[in-house]
Amino acid sequence: MVVFADADLNKAAKYAVEYSLSNTGQVCCSIERIYVDESVYDDFQQRVAQYAKNYKVGNGMDPDVKVGPLVSTMQRDKVKEHVEDALQKGAKLLHQSDVPASDTGHESSFYPVTVLADVSESMLMYREETFGPVVALTPFDGSEETAIRLANDTEYGLASCVYTQDLEKARRVASRIQAGQVGINCYALENMNVGCPWVGHKSSGFGFHSGEEGFHNFSVPKSIIYMPEESP
Repeated sequence: MVVFADADLNKAAKYAVEYSLSNTGQVCCSIERIYVDESVYDDFQQRVAQYAKNYKVGNGMDPDVKVGPLVSTMQRDKVKEHVEDALQKGAKLLHQSDVPASDTGHESSFYPVTVLADVSESMLMYREETFGPVVALTPFDGSEETAIRLANDTEYGLASCVYTQDLEKARRVASRIQAGQVGINCYALENMNVGCPWVGHKSSGFGFHSGEEGFHNFSVPKSIIYMPEESP
């Protein structure tokens, strides 16, 4: 996710939290890295932390709960490793929620909603998929070139999004981000037309589905060749 200074910061902050934490962050195209123009970085941190405080972790049968458990304790430990690594290397903890105590006598796979600022390339969560309830913020100089370079500085390329009120700038940046889906001021998965192919660039997948292109991808071409003098 790239947030330029002229973006609707409330909308961008809301979606940064919502789509980092959706399904406890366990979505193939969830937001893993958020690059924010340094001129609005402090303001954006406060907005994100405030939104994140509305996300309660617990049993999904509770209507007030927005974040459930991770799929396993193994995955919980991976998220914990990424967060601890980031904090040890200089990330700033903006918010961390409570988690429910286990009432079964067994270890639970809940992990707290966590918002980190100043995430840098030396950290595990910058390079790897954390796949958990973490919102990770990184400042950048606000230029299009830097935004594109940072967005492409990963082996993955499934989905991305660009937030700015300058739609021409948004199109320029989106066209150069190496991802199969790029949302402009929106989350691609929830807003794309059903006729759009779902594509993964780089290590995010081979082939694609949906749309006319997807149907072709699941077909096998065949050539039938006649001798020139015998062609119908």
